[in-house]
Amino acid sequence: MTDAAPTPVRREFPGPARPGAELLLVLGVSLGQSAVYSIVSLADSLTRGPLNRQTQTLNPQQSTRVVFDLIEQLLAIAFPLVPVLLALYLMGPGVLRRIGLDLRKPGFDIGAGVLLAACIGVPGLALYVGAVALNLNLNVATSGIGPQWYAVPVLVLSALRAALQEEVIVVAFLIDRLSLKGWRFWAVLLTSALLRGSYHLYQGFGGFVGNAVMGVVFVLVYRRWGRLGPLVVAHFILDFVSFVGYDLARQLAPGLFP
Repeated sequence: MTDAAPTPVRREFPGPARPGAELLLVLGVSLGQSAVYSIVSLADSLTRGPLNRQTQTLNPQQSTRVVFDLIEQLLAIAFPLVPVLLALYLMGPGVLRRIGLDLRKPGFDIGAGVLLAACIGVPGLALYVGAVALNLNLNVATSGIGPQWYAVPVLVLSALRAALQEEVIVVAFLIDRLSLKGWRFWAVLLTSALLRGSYHLYQGFGGFVGNAVMGVVFVLVYRRWGRLGPLVVAHFILDFVSFVGYDLARQLAPGLFP
């Protein structure tokens, strides 16, 4: 006589039964974790001396060996997208259409994204320069990869990763979960903006303020248009210009940039 195989237990998809727990778990493995590290990084910088005499490098070199640096760069782009997929999964079937991350309105998404990037980019640059001058911000080096052949493709993918990660989690998913909790819109708006600012604190206080303001604008735009596409496009353009355009401009006109 043989033992019968154990009967598998069918688990129903939990849906939005615990939206608060789902939000905390997703943030705990993504941008919430980044916010904690960012606060620690700022505290470290404040105890080292004037902020404007220090530099924070984005997209740093991962290895002195080219092959392994490329592999690690790609892994650093891929793994942060896993919580994005988790957030989309938790929001249920048809989520891409509901949050406006589909391809139904490519012209609108691109055009509105370009306009949004222009409206945010110029004031954001002015705020950064002013914050550094006032010793409220670190100098930000946008790339530490160096003149490798894969630098530009990696920076483009990094900009796309940041756009998807931040807008899906900090706008679409956070609004979805907190709305299910019954939060008022102004509280959701403030939470999203403060979260966005907090995980940029490693740049200094200017980085916090600039990104918090950007967070307010993005949530209002998402509420008005009901589409995440323009936000992703705008964010991608801002990061692409920062990561790739700044270094290119500095090479072409070294006298204009420090």
